[in-house]
Amino acid sequence: MSDHKSTESKKRTYSISELAAEFDITTRTIRFYEEKGLLNPNRNGQNRIYTPADRTKLRLILRGKRLGLSLEESRDIIDMYAADRDNSDQLQTLINKIREKRAQLQHQLFDIETMIQDLNEAENNLIEAMAKHDQKPTLTEKR
Repeated sequence: MSDHKSTESKKRTYSISELAAEFDITTRTIRFYEEKGLLNPNRNGQNRIYTPADRTKLRLILRGKRLGLSLEESRDIIDMYAADRDNSDQLQTLINKIREKRAQLQHQLFDIETMIQDLNEAENNLIEAMAKHDQKPTLTEKR
């Protein structure tokens, strides 16, 4: 029975509207990924016909976007996949990209925290300078 079900699921196809609704994206977004060569659906006249493999690629593209990967990085990782072989290289590449992105975000976070600290110090120095001259600073916003 599982053979029948797996054969049946391989025959399943999706329309562009079904995929857009499932992933909560626009059909224009899906067509954009097609234009970039990330998706290549079959056609029946003007209608696009997406396979389960296309659906999986779309899911991976969107996951890569959420993780901060460029479309080119996502394409490279997706292109490494082959159903008939070990995909440890693909997985290791994705792990490396995740680590790179995390390091980049940690660096940005450090830079932001440093900038906030610098702004707080500058504001405090200016408030003290104004207090020395008996001027009250205008408080427009609380920190």
